[in-house]
Amino acid sequence: MASQTHKALFTPVQLGPLSLKHRVVMAPLTRSRATQPGDIPNALMAEYYGQRASDGGLIITEATTISPTARGWFGAPGLYSDEQVEAWKKVIAAVRAKGGHIFAQLWHTGRSSNIETSGTIPVAPSVDPSYWDDESHVVSAPSGWVKPSPHRALDINEIPGIIEDYRKAAQRAKDAGFDGVELHGGNGYLLAQFLEDGSNKRTDAYGGSIENRSRFFLEALEAVTSVWGGNRTAARIAPGGTWNGMHDSNPEALYGYLVDQLNRFDLAYINIIEPRVKGNIVLEEGQQPTAAMQLRKIFKNKIIAAGGFEPDTAEDVVAAGHADLVAFGRHFVSNPDLPKRIEQDLPLTPYNRDTFYTFDALGYTDYPVFEQLVTA
Repeated sequence: MASQTHKALFTPVQLGPLSLKHRVVMAPLTRSRATQPGDIPNALMAEYYGQRASDGGLIITEATTISPTARGWFGAPGLYSDEQVEAWKKVIAAVRAKGGHIFAQLWHTGRSSNIETSGTIPVAPSVDPSYWDDESHVVSAPSGWVKPSPHRALDINEIPGIIEDYRKAAQRAKDAGFDGVELHGGNGYLLAQFLEDGSNKRTDAYGGSIENRSRFFLEALEAVTSVWGGNRTAARIAPGGTWNGMHDSNPEALYGYLVDQLNRFDLAYINIIEPRVKGNIVLEEGQQPTAAMQLRKIFKNKIIAAGGFEPDTAEDVVAAGHADLVAFGRHFVSNPDLPKRIEQDLPLTPYNRDTFYTFDALGYTDYPVFEQLVTA
């Protein structure tokens, strides 16, 4: 029997053309299990996503690289080859078999990369040696966790090529059969690097003013919506986030402007990472979802709030109208049947951070559903 404790989370919601039966979303979670070389989704990934699919629920894939030179995380999948497209079809089929929906998250890591992974010097809006000198910044590479390589600034003539990479990846996602795509514009990756003045020191049309710093993001979005249309496209942002050395002198003004501009695309949703989290760590338990609350005043379509939510706080944010849906990450890792557990007030299985970014089934597909725990 369904509980009344989380009633708001289990009401239907329309997300673009998708009719969802509940509001518990699986957040994009980098898990490093794609087959190498080639960044190819595999049977283990299909099993993992299929386990976490639910009838009328939404899954957002792990961050998926748009080109070989966009790579920055060893083991992450891609959407830049025909082989990858065919492999993603099996993942999508596993989700659809459970009645679920799935968006692909498109990713360029920018300066957050090592030449060992990308095969080329990482790129950024501007050169900032303090980023690669910072011992706290590490990236996943074939040899293990290493510091980012020194990066170079993109020439303005190179930018259209990266925008085209976003368009091509969006088309490949469509060819694979996804329900839509989400642009990863947070957590200190390339789109965020252009947005924030802590990392963007350019003096050309892509730097300086908020309007100029937003240009790259909006051009990438235009390219993606040319393939999908607005109502099957989404964007992820991290206002006030500090992961990967990010900071901005006026994040309220920057993200207020950006989100207002996003309204003209009539997006399916925006996915907002709350500043109370840094990477996969909650910095401050119990803090209100400030970013979603503020941007709700500006954005006209659906909002997914993400970052540090528990079932009760997720219910509160949806019931209060600050967000329409809530994305769970760490709890989805260890609870493949998370929507059911939340709906029925069942206990959650603890997660093990030590296996978040490893390379096999341990800590990936071996977490049981609740019925298996009861009968064990």
